[in-house]
Amino acid sequence: MTSKTTTQSLWLAYFGLVVTPLFWAGNAVLARGTVTLLPPLSMSFWRWVIALAILLPAGLPGLLRHRAVLRRHLGTMLVLSTFSVAAFNSLLYYAAITTSATNIALINATIPIFVALLAWLLLGDRTRPLQALGIALAVLGILVVVARGQWSVLSGLQMQAGDLLMVAAVFCWGLFSVLLRRHAVPVPALTFLTAQVLLGTLVLLPVYLVDLLFISGGFELSGRTLLPLLYFAIFPGILAYGFWNHGVHTLGPRSTALFMYLTPVYASVLAGLFLDESLSWYHLAGGALILLGLVLATRIGRPAPPRSAAAPSSESGVDTRCSDA
Repeated sequence: MTSKTTTQSLWLAYFGLVVTPLFWAGNAVLARGTVTLLPPLSMSFWRWVIALAILLPAGLPGLLRHRAVLRRHLGTMLVLSTFSVAAFNSLLYYAAITTSATNIALINATIPIFVALLAWLLLGDRTRPLQALGIALAVLGILVVVARGQWSVLSGLQMQAGDLLMVAAVFCWGLFSVLLRRHAVPVPALTFLTAQVLLGTLVLLPVYLVDLLFISGGFELSGRTLLPLLYFAIFPGILAYGFWNHGVHTLGPRSTALFMYLTPVYASVLAGLFLDESLSWYHLAGGALILLGLVLATRIGRPAPPRSAAAPSSESGVDTRCSDA
């Protein structure tokens, strides 16, 4: 690789990692702003139908070429797709009904904490004292945000449903990440993503049809609904995935992870501009605890995985954070 090519790759990595958290923040803000026009399951299902239509021309040859491997790992792929494509996004969009975009972004930023916690519980990863402290601080930050700074909210079980749904969403993504680490599927990244979106969309289909026929009744197709769906599919979906993986490949996973902390910052600005949401003291306090916890949990030396845990194949090139945020 020439010096010019290396420089261009670095600039692309930094550019991509600056705009990717913006795409994720836009996902939360736009979901909050359009949830009265687009039912959550419609939002989730049609987002992935559009993304799949965009991916298939490039991804179909890989699906055909690696169909034997995908067939052998079909059960694993179904589980991974259910927790990531189907469950994570649907829960996030349901959360947007009753909680703010700022809360969604703050809770979403704790995904590395859930990954570390579940890796410790399910894979037996060793957790250093400072990492354990980071996890505890981040969890405390979540509680401050969810309780809106009032102990009575927790003691009286008066938490907003949307906040709890968002916690469930990041739990699903953390579980997906840990399962992917243990049960890696040895196919190229584009093939994995295409198969993941295809299977996740199929999992969503019967649930979406039940919602369409008996609950929400669907939505009216117009510019006010089509444009958000295109955004959901292209920006926080496909582009964020590509930019994030290029960042991991160019800068390394630890440096790349730091850019995730921009998401709540972007979300608070966008929510203030477009949704008239204002920051309260508990957002600042909870956000500070979450940020400190993330820094401690993700930057103070990662423990080596246990020998019994299977590591992802380097052939897959799949990053476990960004493809569906």
